[in-house]
Amino acid sequence: MLIQCAWGAARSRGTYPQAHFLRLKARRGPMKAAVAVAGTILTAAYHVLRDAVSYQDLGPDHFVRHERARVAQRLTRRLRETRL
Repeated sequence: MLIQCAWGAARSRGTYPQAHFLRLKARRGPMKAAVAVAGTILTAAYHVLRDAVSYQDLGPDHFVRHERARVAQRLTRRLRETRL
């Protein structure tokens, strides 16, 4: 059932699960990406039920924002290392 939900979530436009699916599909293939998205859905459902909060989608640009900060940190560290 979760895999079917993952395929549906992967087709929904402008959502975090779709971005997660597309990112993993490029590296691992569509089947493994669907299983990973199913795991993400299960984890999100667990936290929603445990904490009694509503679901907040991270958005399709979550990975872009996250990567931008990581790349900036990595480049800053490399600049510091080259100066020494």
